[in-house]
Amino acid sequence: MTRRPRVITQLIILGLLILVTGCAMVEPRQPDWQTGKEYHLTILHTNDNHGHFWKNSDGEYGMAARKTLVDNIREEVALNDGHTLLLSGGDVNTGVPESDIQHAEPDFKGMSLLGYNAMAVGSHEFDNPLSVLRKQQEWAGFPFLSANIFDKETGKRLFDAYKIFQEGDLKVAVVGFTTGDTIKLGNPEYLKNIEIRSPIEVAKQLIPELRKQADIVIAITHMGHYNNGQHGKNAPGDVTLARTVPGIDVIIGGHSQDPLFKPDVQNGTLILQAHEWGKYLGRLDLVYKNGVITSSHYKLIPVNLQNKETSNDSKTKRALLDDKIDEDPAMLKLLAPYEEKGKKELIQH
Repeated sequence: MTRRPRVITQLIILGLLILVTGCAMVEPRQPDWQTGKEYHLTILHTNDNHGHFWKNSDGEYGMAARKTLVDNIREEVALNDGHTLLLSGGDVNTGVPESDIQHAEPDFKGMSLLGYNAMAVGSHEFDNPLSVLRKQQEWAGFPFLSANIFDKETGKRLFDAYKIFQEGDLKVAVVGFTTGDTIKLGNPEYLKNIEIRSPIEVAKQLIPELRKQADIVIAITHMGHYNNGQHGKNAPGDVTLARTVPGIDVIIGGHSQDPLFKPDVQNGTLILQAHEWGKYLGRLDLVYKNGVITSSHYKLIPVNLQNKETSNDSKTKRALLDDKIDEDPAMLKLLAPYEEKGKKELIQH
């Protein structure tokens, strides 16, 4: 009789050990990277295209020149055993009549040809009915991400919150957030059944989970960059997000349409933004080693700009302006009919 409790106790302990062992198998994943090896990741980005699929009258920007630039960088990175992601901070819609009257079809199909990996859902994506936005997703063929946009009736997210990319041995989580100001900036008719939750509060719950799944966590946001977090009447932006929610390695921003010629580093997070209209392509080169980002290098690359926007930033940028980027023939072939159709329809109206 005195031995039975001891046996029961041993069985309980054995059961607990089995449970603990089983739980250990689903704890945060073991990284696939090798100790001491360097991994190279290049992040390219744009934001607030606002219908500027075609170059302007001075031959500035345009998606055809951007494709040449992106293709060249991808080739360079691949030759050095690196990997590349191309991301957007949203607001592809609204701004150029030739694009607007075609529901930004040339822009999204151009982004597809460029090989964008993901984009944040911007406030101006709701200038059209949700049915148009769903059609734009089909044209694009890449994820539209927003973790904080919900259907009021079902309580479910309208878009994927994040996507995890396998870049060589690295797992890179890309999560999207949309400004709370969307409700007052978008077309009310198309927003009445949509709930925009606080991106800050959603991020507090989501980012720790993504840190368990990925080596690098990137937020693509359409929230705005406000110096020192002073957002005034606007909803909180990227600086507030970085200061409030630890664990985000990089924020690729949009909405405020700022040219950040160097990262705004907040709470260990690099905040980036590439102005507007595809005038610049942002390029961030990261080195990852032993489980952490050990170095980074960043620049905004002008896309055939002829103005003086970069004259205050060293000889390097001025030299970049002197190097004309040729337009990609395949992109021109895709976009030229849309440009011609848009101009004809404008004349008729």
